[in-house]
Formats: sequence, structure tokens, C-alpha cells
Amino acid sequence: MRIGYLDCSSGASGDMLLGALLGAGWEEAALRDVAEGLGAAVRIAVSRVHRRGVPAFRVEVFEDGSPDSRPYPVLARLLAQSRTDDSLRRAAGAVLHRLAGSEAEVHATSIEDVHLHELGGLDTLVDIVGVIAGFRALGLDRLVASPVNLGRGWIDTQHGTVPVPAPATAELARGMPVYAGENEGELLTPTGAVLLSTLVSGWDILPPMRLERIGIGAGRADPPQANVLRLFLGDALEDGAETGRDAETGTMGVDAYATERLVMLETSIDDMSGQLFPHVTARLHEAGALDVTTVPALMKKGRPGHLLRVLARPDHVRALCGILFAETTTLGIRSHEVTRLAVERREAEVDTEFGPVPVKIAGGASGIVNISPEFEACRALAARHGVPVKRVMAAAQRAAAALEDKAPSR
Repeated sequence: MRIGYLDCSSGASGDMLLGALLGAGWEEAALRDVAEGLGAAVRIAVSRVHRRGVPAFRVEVFEDGSPDSRPYPVLARLLAQSRTDDSLRRAAGAVLHRLAGSEAEVHATSIEDVHLHELGGLDTLVDIVGVIAGFRALGLDRLVASPVNLGRGWIDTQHGTVPVPAPATAELARGMPVYAGENEGELLTPTGAVLLSTLVSGWDILPPMRLERIGIGAGRADPPQANVLRLFLGDALEDGAETGRDAETGTMGVDAYATERLVMLETSIDDMSGQLFPHVTARLHEAGALDVTTVPALMKKGRPGHLLRVLARPDHVRALCGILFAETTTLGIRSHEVTRLAVERREAEVDTEFGPVPVKIAGGASGIVNISPEFEACRALAARHGVPVKRVMAAAQRAAAALEDKAPSR
């Protein structure tokens, strides 16, 4: 499956989407063909720019001597009368209708009477038709996007000064995972919102893929945070794919592992009693943490402390953060997305001369990579029989290996 992923940490707009598409391999000539097919009297300027050191494509659409404010029916008629391909024209018409519908909703008027002020220029048509055409040309089976940064504060419009997101943008963003970042201003525009809501089929962290290209589109402004939209392209890596061991090294290749999209939470603590760490760890595991690690660290001013790391699935993050804030002295938690490669694991119980022992067996069609007996069960059997724990563990490993040798090939 060929997939695309949009990193919307700086929002999204029509021109940023066009820039990301060009950076990902869509031909600039194809974009100019879109404008020509619309019969639009516009000039398209494509340039290479930097946003806080990040190289990106900047696309600007200029309309000379024409109004940038038109009623919706006028724009719809221009699209209907264009030489655009029928399928593309219908898809773009539906997006334009949704955009106008959001304006009609917030201004309590009919869609036939709605006047598109900032959105009434021919650049809106070029953005909509161009973005749809560009994604079609890339041949994606699925488009996924991150949660969207809306921006914050206030913006000036022809209706006056309004809060971010603007009313039409807020209407179009319904159902999207959104947040407000650190930068003031509008990051998600109405055109960006309507295109995302139309084209994106899922909202998630970056899915596992064999990365081919990254296209980067630049916004107009250059705030302290790089104002770019990134488009990742590649072939999906299926969870649990097995391709076996390398013939020469005998090791398992990257495709032999299941890939999981997880979140790592981290916090640094230098003012909490060491007695509390085992309690916090237990609570985190009970709440769904996959792994909890406490690492000694040297903090500011040379104070000894600890780095507490928690590995979790995305749907457990909120509950785990609540525990960290409630049960520790931390005032802040860092989080970042990680991809874990994991072999297939299953549980079994094996018979040994000391008694039954639960074991975890890791491996797949290519063979076993690890056998891990349950330590507490081994310790109890060792105490009962008066033998070292390692002897019971070794017996459990031998029994599990023998059991696997007798099992039919998977």
C-alpha cells in the first residue's frame, strides 16, 4: 500500500499543500496546466525558500486586476465552465461547495447568497483543483495526517478582528484532532481545513513506511517555529510482516518484526524520595504502561536525580500523564513518538522435573529468538526443591525448546 503522511505541526493552507506536493515529486508543469485549464488569469510563482533553516517550496498565485472577493455562485460557475477534467472538476466542485457552506453556516445565510471575501479569489480555485490533482498524480492509496496546529490569538478579516481559528475554519475542522501551539496567528486556513477534511482518511502519528520522499511546503510567514507542512511518501510496512533470516548472517531483517507506533514520556526529577519510585512504577504499569525505566541522572547545579521514562500506546498517554503529575513532584512531561520493532511473542506452560513453569516464547516462522521463563514461578519451585533458581530456569528453557522442535512449522 502506498501511503502519504502530512505533518501539520505548523497548520496547513492551500499554498503549503501545493508546495509539499511539488517537493514530493509532482511536476511544476502540471500545476501550471491546472491554472491554464481553469482559464484563470493568474501568475504562479514557485520558489525555493528556507523557514528557520528548513528548505521548502513556496507557491504563490497572483491574480492581476481582478477582485479577490466574489460570491460563491461566481466561483462555482468559473469552475463549471473551465476545461478541467470532468472527474477533477466534480471533486473540486464538491470541496468548493463545502467551503462556501461553512461560510453560509457561520453567517446565517444561504449558500447562493454567501460572499467569499478572503476566499473569493482565483487562487482559491487553483489551490483546490491543484491539491486534488497533485494527490491523484502521486497515486496514494491512503493519506494520513497528524493532529493539526490551529495557531492562536486573533486575526484581522473583512468582518473585523476574530479569534483563531476563524469561524469558518472552526466549522470545517469539526472531527479533526487539533491543538493550539506556541505561535500567535492563524496556522490552519479555511482552504487548508476543507482540503484536509476531504483528503485525509486517518489521523495518527507517522505510520510505519519505507520512506521514499519528503515534500515540504512553506507558508507565507516566517515565525520562530519553522512554518512548513511536510508530506512523507512511501510504501506501508505491514505489522507482523515476516521475511525470514538473512541467508549469510542468520539474523532477522527489519521486515521480520512487527512495527508498533508508541509514545515515550520522559520527566526529570531531583526532589522526590527514592521510596516513591517503586510505587509510581507499579501504578504506571497498572494503568497500561508497556515499560517504565528509572535512570540515574546528574541534574542542574550538580544535584543527583532520576530520568523517568514511560513507554506507552497513544490511547494510554493521558491517564499515564495524570499519574505522573499526581504521584511525582514533576512539573512537566516531555513526549515524543517512537516506533518499536518487536518479534512475535506468545505464552505457554512447560513441564519440568521441578514442576510446570510459564514461559514466554519470542519468534515466528523464522525460528525462536528467545525463551523467557517466568522468574517468580522458577523461584518458588527452586525454594520448594532446594535447588538454585538458575537450574529451574534452564530446565524450563530446555523444555520449551523441545516443545517448539516438535511443533509443526508455522
